[in-house]
Amino acid sequence: MSQTEVSGMKAPLVPLATLIGRELRSEKIEKPYLKYGQAAVAKKGEDCFLIKTDCQRTHSNPSTSFSVFAIFDGHNGISAAIFAKENLLANVLSAIPQGISRDEWLHALPRALVAGFVKTDIEFQQKGETSGTTVTFVVIDGWTVTVASVGDSRCILDTQGGVVSLLTVDHRLEENEEERARVTASGGEVGRLNVFGGSEVGPLRCWPGGLCLSRSIGDTDVGEFIVPIPHVKQVKLSNAGGRLIIASDGIWDALSSDLAAKSCRGLPAELAAKLVVKEALRSRGLKDDTTCLVVDIIPSDHPVLPPTPMKKQNILASLIFGKKTRNSVNKRNKLSSVGVVEELFEEGSAMLAERLGKDSTLDANSGLFRCAVCQVDQPPVEGLSVNSGPFFSPASKPWEGLFLCAKCRNKKDAMEGKRLSTPTVILW
Repeated sequence: MSQTEVSGMKAPLVPLATLIGRELRSEKIEKPYLKYGQAAVAKKGEDCFLIKTDCQRTHSNPSTSFSVFAIFDGHNGISAAIFAKENLLANVLSAIPQGISRDEWLHALPRALVAGFVKTDIEFQQKGETSGTTVTFVVIDGWTVTVASVGDSRCILDTQGGVVSLLTVDHRLEENEEERARVTASGGEVGRLNVFGGSEVGPLRCWPGGLCLSRSIGDTDVGEFIVPIPHVKQVKLSNAGGRLIIASDGIWDALSSDLAAKSCRGLPAELAAKLVVKEALRSRGLKDDTTCLVVDIIPSDHPVLPPTPMKKQNILASLIFGKKTRNSVNKRNKLSSVGVVEELFEEGSAMLAERLGKDSTLDANSGLFRCAVCQVDQPPVEGLSVNSGPFFSPASKPWEGLFLCAKCRNKKDAMEGKRLSTPTVILW
């Protein structure tokens, strides 16, 4: 075959501008439109939120845009909430490799969220302040929604057909038996507040510190078994879209997930957020900071999220599905994944080694390893593999696999109860 014939078989070259145009048109067709609203009423002034709709996976490339919505519910002051609001997103993005495709980016996001939460916690504890914060952090890229959370703020998804799915896990010691077991196994004590006469009152708390939550960012004055490792769930919506309601516990202490969703169906997002807050205050009064974000994820050719058709329920159905049990929640989550929502990822383990994986982070050119949490390059002699034990021989190459610098390894051991001590501030 002649060179001329071979050349004739090659696909014709396409100008770069044409390729970019095709990509942009494809993104516009594929991506949904977001409408959102927020409302808040302060009691202590320790809630804050983040809305950022102009994020980009690749700098200066609008076709790689994604959005972030987050609630930070502070306690013992607002410092930790503000710090997390200002630093968490950057810490998450720093843990995602550059120059990867959208699918690879979404695949790397759950692990990067874990690293970003832990790094933010370490950085805040350096400040020596004692406040803490819950975090519910939502990343929306196209029809894919990724939610990372610590504490008892919550994110729910309301889809067509009236199916409500919980995208977070509450880390309250009172309700979460697994977290109670983890805290006690790591060196903490779980019990109620003792009052005069030996009687116990109030919710279950972790001692020292008396915190009702098992996971948070900050809280330097409690044991390090109160961890910043988030529960992460990633789902993909159908092109029918859906509504997210993200709110602090001031909402969820007053309203069930179903009631919150039902109270604002058919309304624009901005009005819906205000109505959810109003309904919570009507139900319980202003006993805590009450903050709500509503985000509608809708096809670009729809001005508003279509209203969910009301379904008639007979008495038997209302008795079966009206029970607030864990089984009913699980059934709703399974129902929502059939034809409406596809579950891509879910993990809630508090073990850092399980959440970060075993990939090697060696830079072949420099011979340095990059810490999987703080993203600092260091020679292997100054850190350990996440899978190495306290005793090893030089021949065992303890830095094989995922690498943690000495300070982040120290944090990991403390969270797992392998280094029992009074709470300290880690200095860099």
